[in-house]
Amino acid sequence: MKKRNHSLAALLLALLVLMSASPLLAAHGVSLDGTLKYPADFTRFDYTSAEAKKGGTLILFDIGSFDKMNPFTLKGTAPEGLSSLVFEPLAVKSLDEPFAMYGLIAKDIELASDGLSVTFTLNPEARFSDGSPVTAEDVKFSLDTLKSDAAHPSYQSYFQDIAAVEIPKPGTVVFRFSRKNRELHLIACELPVLSKAFYTAHPFSDGEGLTPPIGSGPYSVKDVIPGKGITYQRNPNYWGASHPTRSGMFNFDTITYKYYKDQLVAVEAFKAHDFDFMPVNIAKQWVRDLTGSNFEQKKIIKEALPHRNNAGIQAFVMNLRRSQFADRRVRQAIALAFDFEWTNSTLFFDQYTQSNSYFSNSDLAASGLPSGLELNLLEPFKDQLPSEVFTTKLTPVSTKPPHSLRQNLNQAKTLLTEAGWQVKNNALTNSSGDTLSFEVLLVSSAFERVIEPYVNNLQKLGIKATYRTIDPALYSLRVKDFDFDMVVNVFGQSQSPGNEQRDYWHSSAADQQGSRNLIGLKDPIIDTLVDKIIYTEKQDELNAACRALDRVLWYGYYLVPNWYVANHRLVYWNRFGKPATLPLYYQPDQALMTWWLTGP
Repeated sequence: MKKRNHSLAALLLALLVLMSASPLLAAHGVSLDGTLKYPADFTRFDYTSAEAKKGGTLILFDIGSFDKMNPFTLKGTAPEGLSSLVFEPLAVKSLDEPFAMYGLIAKDIELASDGLSVTFTLNPEARFSDGSPVTAEDVKFSLDTLKSDAAHPSYQSYFQDIAAVEIPKPGTVVFRFSRKNRELHLIACELPVLSKAFYTAHPFSDGEGLTPPIGSGPYSVKDVIPGKGITYQRNPNYWGASHPTRSGMFNFDTITYKYYKDQLVAVEAFKAHDFDFMPVNIAKQWVRDLTGSNFEQKKIIKEALPHRNNAGIQAFVMNLRRSQFADRRVRQAIALAFDFEWTNSTLFFDQYTQSNSYFSNSDLAASGLPSGLELNLLEPFKDQLPSEVFTTKLTPVSTKPPHSLRQNLNQAKTLLTEAGWQVKNNALTNSSGDTLSFEVLLVSSAFERVIEPYVNNLQKLGIKATYRTIDPALYSLRVKDFDFDMVVNVFGQSQSPGNEQRDYWHSSAADQQGSRNLIGLKDPIIDTLVDKIIYTEKQDELNAACRALDRVLWYGYYLVPNWYVANHRLVYWNRFGKPATLPLYYQPDQALMTWWLTGP
């Protein structure tokens, strides 16, 4: 009997252990695979430091301008930092796990065993900056508002499968899902929580005003110089100051963003110590412009920080809403005219790697030829897809021997001829008398030196290509309205692609103003593969769906693939202390929020 009691006790203990590791029960955090790096009693993330000190002023920069204080609406441009410093979500990602989230405003997260709902128990300590508590009503208001027509349409798409929100009792919120989705409870965690009282007094749709909003985040808006600068002040009564997901972070008393006309002006301002910290995205600036005695004397630090981010794809994007890009052969010809190798060696000092996938620098990139689960997804559409999807591995256009630009242009000329375009009076013309022409719209003059030789190559084919740099505010408006022929864009990717793919590639987003379907894709096969990514339940199925989508997009020739760099290039004045450990999956501004000041 005693032995039997021991066995029963062991069984109960084993069950308790299993229950503590299960993602299906209440927990301090959640992840895609049910495992968490940090236990319930963790005190801070490993990429923060217990030595971090509070105090001082951090000055940063941005390009362009801003004209509103609501970062959640379509119209206008909000200032940098507003979303991340003033507002907070229910839970936050750890930056050293691929996709794990830990409760912040929600102290407890419980995914239902059927996967069709998630329950959040709110932290009773959570407060907005005016001292009012964060309530379940605020959470419900946030979801209802962001899914409405008043908010940016990307939120409707992202939260589409959260069908309803309920408040069973004070301090508890239940999100009901319309269908099972492996990451939907994580998406729900990302909901930014808005103050219902504030947005009742200041209607949400009037977001173009400059009234500072109230949030629950570590900072409040202190000063605004319309269009020119904004200063955030650390809230001395911030409710989450000692929370494990915030410990060692947000160490600066004030953070100011100054606005500059363009990147070239900003670089000179940085060297004059007009601001403290700058990520560098232009190779020439990294190699040639950011040098001198201040760098040699270590007054300014210049370093490349490694990361494991999925690079996604940067590219010249063709807008299918324009008739000149309707023919796949024309799009392929346009891509063949770009000489990456020459551009990289001559303009970029060989710093970049050519993009070879829509999921570059990740295991989700297609390689070799399709097989297994990936092939199973593609075969039903074999008669409708280009044969290359099944016969040719993803290969960027190259001018490396035995290839050459001349050879690529000859292939492009053949494709254009097959598509019905002939050179007449030095211009490609079709049977209707239309000439093949388009404009590359730019937001930064720094890109002109990259585009100019590409346009020259296109003109050798008889394509009347031009480029123009316009004001950032006008550029943003034209991109939101899809009013362009070709633009440069980065389609960023997470470690676990999901609902955001609908906004990138799905037909439902093609006519949705402000969506990220800049290409204007309306393809039922692509829609099917996007749905596979969103609703798959296993990692190997997700990998296969991403790779299948990668192949179909690649051989649609919708983009002219660019390049990526597998580290963050940073320059900063030497006045910071930093944690000993870097995050793994992060952006520069996220790392910066773990730093602190050590000097003037």
